[in-house]
Amino acid sequence: MTYPLIIVPFAVITIMVTLLSAIRPNFRKRMLASAVAAAFICVLTAIFDNLMIASDLVVYPAQHLSGIFIGLAPIEDFSYSVCAAFLVPAVFVLLRRSPAERMPE
Repeated sequence: MTYPLIIVPFAVITIMVTLLSAIRPNFRKRMLASAVAAAFICVLTAIFDNLMIASDLVVYPAQHLSGIFIGLAPIEDFSYSVCAAFLVPAVFVLLRRSPAERMPE
């Protein structure tokens, strides 16, 4: 089960940064947008991963997987999509300067 263990640090960082972004405005709106984006990306991942695995472009050693699949695609493949859908907007919001921090020109 190597792949599930590799995901753990990414998931922890995503959760921490996303929770930190809760201090910024429009948190609920961002979470909804991230959830919609994650769902869309997961659908695309399911389609294209299954096509790539079925055509033998990608082969996963069974001993490194959790054993949970969506079609032919291991569930681990979907975690990166979900992390990206939540982490990227959270980082963007945290790096933006708030209106109070901007200097008047």
